[in-house]
Amino acid sequence: MSGSDALHYLDITEAGKRFRDGSLSPVTLTEALLERIDALDGQLQVFVTLLREEALSGAKAAEEALRKGDDLGPLHGIPLGIKDLYDTKGVRTTSCSKVRADYVPAEDATSVAKLSAAGGITLGKVATHEFAFGFDAPPARNPWNSAHTPSGSSGGSGSGLGAGFFLGATGSDTGGSIRAPAAANGISGIKPTYGRVSKHGVAVLSWTLDHVGPMARSARDLALLLQVMAGPDAKDATTIDAPLPDYSAALTGGASGLRLGVPKNYFFDDLIPEVEEATGRAIEVLGEAGAKVVEVTIPDSEHLLETFFSIVVPEAAAYHTRSFQETPEAFGDDVRELLQQGNIVFATTYINAMRARNVIRNGFRKAFDGIDAMITPGLPVTAPRVGQKSYDWGSWQEPVFRAHARLNCPFNLCGLPAATVPCGFAGDGLPVGLQIAGKPFDEATVLRIADAFQQRSDWHLRRPAL
Repeated sequence: MSGSDALHYLDITEAGKRFRDGSLSPVTLTEALLERIDALDGQLQVFVTLLREEALSGAKAAEEALRKGDDLGPLHGIPLGIKDLYDTKGVRTTSCSKVRADYVPAEDATSVAKLSAAGGITLGKVATHEFAFGFDAPPARNPWNSAHTPSGSSGGSGSGLGAGFFLGATGSDTGGSIRAPAAANGISGIKPTYGRVSKHGVAVLSWTLDHVGPMARSARDLALLLQVMAGPDAKDATTIDAPLPDYSAALTGGASGLRLGVPKNYFFDDLIPEVEEATGRAIEVLGEAGAKVVEVTIPDSEHLLETFFSIVVPEAAAYHTRSFQETPEAFGDDVRELLQQGNIVFATTYINAMRARNVIRNGFRKAFDGIDAMITPGLPVTAPRVGQKSYDWGSWQEPVFRAHARLNCPFNLCGLPAATVPCGFAGDGLPVGLQIAGKPFDEATVLRIADAFQQRSDWHLRRPAL
């Protein structure tokens, strides 16, 4: 790794250490990242809006503050990418849709405000699938192979982290939109418990399924970002004032004493061989880290996907009712089709799906009895090629949307915390992810397990040949 690359791929802790010992300045780091963006973003198309001058101004202010001893904490001077679903005061926030092409928010989303107050520097707004309604983020591309998508909807965040454009990013996750791009781009991401992080100022896809959270290149960086983003918010009535642990302190480097459940059903159905093999090796590593691995069964799993789609599609249609009635042509073809479907879902179908959701939640509660966390593959596949509509399983074709939601959406339905981290590569050279899910408001254990794995593997340190 060259000296320049070492700056692009610094972790947050190391960058902060170097800021404080004087061997690196926030300005130098920001300039290096902007140079890399200039060189590579024409190929990867991560940024919707690049805030070059604002970022340099913020870096200069951070450098001066740190020099004076006015230290705001671990994120002070750290360059970040903000998903274009998050409101940013005075900065166009399009949700990557013509519907909001000219929308300029009057205030920051709560998470953006918190990250800025902690000294984080916004490099710019990054690509998402239109209104987060899909597992792509066009026109963004995968840094491991630009013929492939970065998955989505937080694909710009995932691709930018994989490419070394910023040190941390924000994402949103309704059915896997943080975790799917984490798996697809070889980075790390966590969907917190529903209610742990405010959604205020983040465009809605599905009121009852949406979660927001951080993305980074390691569990340790996720802990630093989540520490700032988490907590109750009077502007978001769904947030819960639960005790907030010190996430970094929870990272012991091991998993001794933890019981990890590996599902016998559902989560290991229809995987490409490399995903199954990489997940199996990762489970062995966690066993070596001191965890006890046990088998668990997921009750009522046959209705998971049907329940998810019967909630997310009509809730999205309800949110977009006015704009869809006034300017349906402004939506992309795929999103327009999904909204049309949502508008014809019977109320009884939605109500029955919400009832089924309670059954599913109870089933997962039973599955978590006696275990501390659950281990599954992150995705059953690798990132699709640009324009690919489905995966071929021989006897059947699985749509990309379904394949990327299948292993992720259960934890949205249940509101449980779940992280995905890199655990290998497939034969096509694309990354494979490992998913770790925990009990309500126990992100600390999820991150502890993710970190224990990363302390014993180097998949999160692999970089694409850019």
